[in-house]
Amino acid sequence: MDTITAIRNRILQLCEERNLTINKLATISALPPSSVKSILYGNSQNPKILTIKLICDGLDMTLAEFFDTPEFNSLEQEIK
Repeated sequence: MDTITAIRNRILQLCEERNLTINKLATISALPPSSVKSILYGNSQNPKILTIKLICDGLDMTLAEFFDTPEFNSLEQEIK
């Protein structure tokens, strides 16, 4: 699995756990819905850490909590 897919999966997982729509997530994260959708629909191949931080802020979690999953811990090296 690549990093972008892991980020998408994590955002979707958190939305499902918290019963949030993508638009609601964008609203509580102070982001335009298009920014979140760009990550989820694969249009953003390199989401900015600031965007992920805003999503974390909206979800009342730290970046460490966002990335501390088995999925992220087992990512393959991006540099080949």
